[in-house]
Amino acid sequence: MHMRVAVLHHWFVTRGGGERVAECLAALLPSADLFTLVSSPEGLPDSLRGRTLTNSFLQKVPGAIGNHRHFMPLYPEAARSLDLRGYDLVVSSDSGPVKAATLGPDAVHLCYCHSPMRYLYDGYESYRATMGSVTRGLFSVTAPRVRRSDIAAAQRVTKFLANSAYVAERIRSAYRREADVVHPPIDLHRARLNIPGEAYLAAGRLVSYKKTGLMIEACERLGRPLRIAGSGPEEARLRRMAGPNTTFLGALPTEALWDEYSRARALLFAADEDFGMVPLEAQSCGRPVIAYGIGGSLETVRGAGEEGDSDELPPTGLFFAEQTADSLAEAILRFESQEDRFYPEAAQAHAAEFATPIFLANMRREILGVMPQAEPWAASVDDAIRTVG
Repeated sequence: MHMRVAVLHHWFVTRGGGERVAECLAALLPSADLFTLVSSPEGLPDSLRGRTLTNSFLQKVPGAIGNHRHFMPLYPEAARSLDLRGYDLVVSSDSGPVKAATLGPDAVHLCYCHSPMRYLYDGYESYRATMGSVTRGLFSVTAPRVRRSDIAAAQRVTKFLANSAYVAERIRSAYRREADVVHPPIDLHRARLNIPGEAYLAAGRLVSYKKTGLMIEACERLGRPLRIAGSGPEEARLRRMAGPNTTFLGALPTEALWDEYSRARALLFAADEDFGMVPLEAQSCGRPVIAYGIGGSLETVRGAGEEGDSDELPPTGLFFAEQTADSLAEAILRFESQEDRFYPEAAQAHAAEFATPIFLANMRREILGVMPQAEPWAASVDDAIRTVG
């Protein structure tokens, strides 16, 4: 029996956690063809170069690659233009739009969902509130149609996997579907230990929901040095509000970023994330995390004073309760008052629970669970690790 296998990913435009997941899925399924809405050379992981990759019609629309999020009204049609009829097994890495690809009636579709699209569901009103009047009007008209298409596509998925328990609940709310949890992979081979400095670190895209501004405000108020690794549309505004204690590093090469992790006093993390790999990357370098206590952070950080804080399971960070500079500043002072409770070895051991080999083993089991006959087309975990590094 010959089996046709496909890996489907929402887009390959920048390299982040979603692209790492897609890379790992492709490594587990080395004969799979790849499909996506849009792609750019810099967004394609090195191990996927040379693989058969099919883009949707959006690839040829001027401006769609760099501004793909602005083409939300075309997502349903773009996804359906990806013709996967004839494929027996489809494994998708999806943040919402691409699950609507055209599959044959007998295809098995395992969907690893990073999150239902927030701007269509629980974040709909807050996203609308940030838009200008014209954009808001267009969004209000087109979003319900895209939402209906997304919900309909979700009903055709054979099985959902979520990257966190937080996202599993959001899948249940948005799609009325259950999802098992498989945490995404962390690149522990990049981890290193260094003597930490005095500066706190914020890392990630400079976009509004990351709440970098409140981290700047808290550190400036306390007179604590803050180093910011990343770039994005919020950068100009953040630079205007920053004081002498804040240093902007820009978008760093990978090795330089991991050096920043290892030398930070602690990582500050103020976003309401579905999962969030940055806190685990910092912990893999032995550094504690001061995080907003909601969402994925509750699954990636073992908080001081929280359940599980014992001699056997020492904390790897602590949480602040409100997404405000006041709450974060209080948490920083609380951290400094008990800093000797946070051991690099404990943080590294906790991060190791999310290592890439664990993800690969879990996903291989899930793939063969929905389609046992795919065994001959599935790489071993060891072979997949050699592919992705």
